[in-house]
Amino acid sequence: MSAEVRASRKARAFYRWRGHAVGYLFMLPWLIGFCAFMAFPIGWSLYLCFQKVSLSGAGLFNYQYVGLQNFKDALFKDNEYTIQMIAFFQQMILMLPIIIIFALLVAILLNQNFKGRFVYRAIFFLPVIFSTGQVLNELFQQGAGDVPFLSQYGVDSLVKANFSGALADTAADILGKIILILWSSGVQILIFIAGFQTISKSIYEAVRIDGASPWSSFWKITLPGIKPFIGLNLLYTMVDLFTFPFNPVMAQIKSNMFNISTGYGYASALAWFYFLLIVILLGLILWFMGSSNKERRS
Repeated sequence: MSAEVRASRKARAFYRWRGHAVGYLFMLPWLIGFCAFMAFPIGWSLYLCFQKVSLSGAGLFNYQYVGLQNFKDALFKDNEYTIQMIAFFQQMILMLPIIIIFALLVAILLNQNFKGRFVYRAIFFLPVIFSTGQVLNELFQQGAGDVPFLSQYGVDSLVKANFSGALADTAADILGKIILILWSSGVQILIFIAGFQTISKSIYEAVRIDGASPWSSFWKITLPGIKPFIGLNLLYTMVDLFTFPFNPVMAQIKSNMFNISTGYGYASALAWFYFLLIVILLGLILWFMGSSNKERRS
């Protein structure tokens, strides 16, 4: 191998490293914070998954290695945890497309050229600012997350009278979460609006000259163009729903953590089992995003 070829390879490698280094530099504060505050607790919780933790009379923790027994108990013994897990996943599967479709429709409206659209965009994003953390907990404790007109005007009884049992319960549950859907759509709306800006307006002008209707241009141009942003919104919405403060699965994990008969070891196993399921679903969404990006490039 000649010296020129080696020098050319080194130059290309240095150029690629310099491009990656910029990204790593932006990630550096997060990496430092993760290693300083999160790495040890996560590793310690993984260790506790295989232990039965009990509190001695002297106030010290006793650790007994039980292998995979905590995971077996979570799957085959703790019926309440598995039932809540299945119910929550069913609810999330229903809520996920509703939030995405609602955010997409609102983003299409807010992307139109009309007076005061920036004000309306801010209005739809305000719930994201005000309904986070302790504010959201306080709102739900005061009943702000409920929709009272469902029972006042007999909407829930009307739904149950016209649909079957399981479908009626599901529809009533979705209607009761209209406030949550509004609160959970602000970021997704902004992401979709940003996605619309990546599609060149000249494409729409060309298909309009060819006689394409707005409906056909949406299915042929807009929807394929924002596929990566749909995947991004799916990713964000799923993480947001999984970390929702009133998530029943997380409440179950917390209750087992302070239960004398189960303790930290069993609660850590529940948390890691929950985390693995989340990783699998997030992996599917990342695969969808990767495939959509390949189609867009080709």
